[in-house]
Amino acid sequence: MADVAKWVDSTVRRRNAKEALDRDARRAQVVQAAVDAIEEGGGQVGMGQIAERAGIPRPNVYRHFASKEQLDAEVARFAATELIRRVRPHLDRAGTPAEIVRGLIAPCVAWAAEHPHLFRFLAAQQQTKALHRARLGRTRLLSEIVDAARAYLSETPLSADPPEGVLVGMMAMVDASIIWWFDHHDETQDQLVDRLTRQVTAVLADTLAQYGLVLPDDVELRPGAGA
Repeated sequence: MADVAKWVDSTVRRRNAKEALDRDARRAQVVQAAVDAIEEGGGQVGMGQIAERAGIPRPNVYRHFASKEQLDAEVARFAATELIRRVRPHLDRAGTPAEIVRGLIAPCVAWAAEHPHLFRFLAAQQQTKALHRARLGRTRLLSEIVDAARAYLSETPLSADPPEGVLVGMMAMVDASIIWWFDHHDETQDQLVDRLTRQVTAVLADTLAQYGLVLPDDVELRPGAGA
């Protein structure tokens, strides 16, 4: 009898695990369908369009997401992860302040240029609580930038607590500038990167100056080496 009970318990666990994997796969299918729909037609796509693209009845979407807001948050997490993947290799490179900033701005702008609708969606969502958790949470892009800043500013007064409010403000400036560029194309992509590099570098220099730190334009910074 004990062996039968173990067999039944093992069978139930395997079945539950398979069902969980199937649910995760269908959930990922819906997210990918939403991403594809946004990439093609912009951020105003509805649940019906997403369900059609996913190849499932619309009511079935709600088996995986309680609301459009919940699905939007998952799409935002997906987009943020893709953006992080593009930027991350540049977070620990040596260079002058402007070179380091440009190394972060250029891949961000490049990703946005390749995914304009998805970037607009991500930027438009950033004022919601869900997006703050997705994009600005301690495990997302801001966290990685803060950690990188801490490494560059080791052995300075900012090493223990980089000014996250300043970093959030700069991210908002970058978002707004990229969206303006989408709408007006009044400068080339390289010119946009150059301008944002100058502006972000100026804000960082001003922030450091408030702590009595003046970095020459040609100083080379290395993670963990301080100023």
